[in-house]
Amino acid sequence: RYLLEQDFPGMRIGPEPTTDSFIAVMYGDSEGSIPGNALVVDPKKPFRKLSRFGNVFLNRFMCSQLPNQVLKSISIIDSPGILSGEKQRISRGYDFCQVLQWFAERVDRIILLFDAHKLDISDEFSEAIKSFRGQDDKIRVVLNKADQVDTQQLMRVYGALMWSLGKVINTPEVLRVYIGSFWASPLRNTENRRLFEAEAQDLFRDIQSLPQKAAVRKLNDLIKRARLAKVHAYIISYLKKEMPSVFGKENKKKELISRLPEIYIQLQREHHISAGDFPEVNKMQELLETCDFTKFHSLKPKLIEAVDNMLANKIASLMNLITQEENNMPTEIVHGGAFDGTMAGPFGHGYGEGAKEGADEEEWVVAKDKPAYDEIFYTLSPINGKISGISAKKEMVTSKLPNSVLGKIWKLADCDGDGMLDDEEFALAKHLIKIKLDGYELPGTLPSHLVPPSHRKPLQTAE
Repeated sequence: RYLLEQDFPGMRIGPEPTTDSFIAVMYGDSEGSIPGNALVVDPKKPFRKLSRFGNVFLNRFMCSQLPNQVLKSISIIDSPGILSGEKQRISRGYDFCQVLQWFAERVDRIILLFDAHKLDISDEFSEAIKSFRGQDDKIRVVLNKADQVDTQQLMRVYGALMWSLGKVINTPEVLRVYIGSFWASPLRNTENRRLFEAEAQDLFRDIQSLPQKAAVRKLNDLIKRARLAKVHAYIISYLKKEMPSVFGKENKKKELISRLPEIYIQLQREHHISAGDFPEVNKMQELLETCDFTKFHSLKPKLIEAVDNMLANKIASLMNLITQEENNMPTEIVHGGAFDGTMAGPFGHGYGEGAKEGADEEEWVVAKDKPAYDEIFYTLSPINGKISGISAKKEMVTSKLPNSVLGKIWKLADCDGDGMLDDEEFALAKHLIKIKLDGYELPGTLPSHLVPPSHRKPLQTAE
């Protein structure tokens, strides 16, 4: 709702788990909704494989279509609210985690939403997060409603969230958590406004970049699936080879299923495969229980060779083609909804702060502090109205900024590149030091509004 800036069919927002359906929010010329059973037989939609989850799930699945600019670039899957307690989980009537896993394998980004005032990770949420295993690079965490607590409480909440997530998501890297208040109402607590704005911009940039990288991610998924298919072939052909031709098939099947962890290790050594490429042992054992091992196929070395050839040679040329295509096409980013108007104008992040201060003022922004900077300037014994680099360095190092930063400030402030600073250039250097000490980033090149008046090129009018 926050991203689209409009309601969509089937939407209901409330403090309790309100959504009881999976809603695919997609672009359409007119507003409307398509129920799940009709959706999975539509060849134009990518949901046909979901029919295997049965009628109970399909009754809880729908597609909302609306003519929204944001949805021209991305589609959003809104999942049901998470329940706590064994009773509610059983009453869903379909395998919730399996459905989540199906979507997780196909989406480009997974956003986990937490409320700042109710952080508990229920059993179902924990199981849901575990179903995203192997998709860790897609996960982003949003700590929402952060304006409902003060700064001290927010620090504790953030720490508690990271601790809880560390127990559920077993990765050595720390997950990226975006803190903010993602709704269009006044902030309850405004002391962290700057933090919320910066975090929202980071999240928007992350989402906006998704269309650009879509082709590379699809190629990445293709490689991942090819590797998994190859490993699967090794496992199945091994089980087939070990089966007796006449008697004791059932006993041998049970023995092979129980020995699956050992078989994994043997195949890893034999074919030099990473342990991370093998499917989960327990899940594989469950699936093999219902299979007839005698109907499995033997290994076909030519097919394995073809897969290896594709991974070694074809993928590289595909990658080059994608790079060339991306360079030739205009940069595609998400537009519309909350994404418009957030990067420009006086309400854009950082506008009127740091190096952007004074951008829309006629007077040079450094002028207000120049008298104080001039006093320091004249104590440095200027010759012909300029001080040398050595004199400037003595004053600039008192800021205790690293030499690399001071070097950048010098490069920006020495507008005429003569290796000396006049009074305006010195005032500019002091202003840039102040910007850095206040915690803002320095600009890559000097913005026009910061150029000292005496160093500005006169405007030429055509005769």
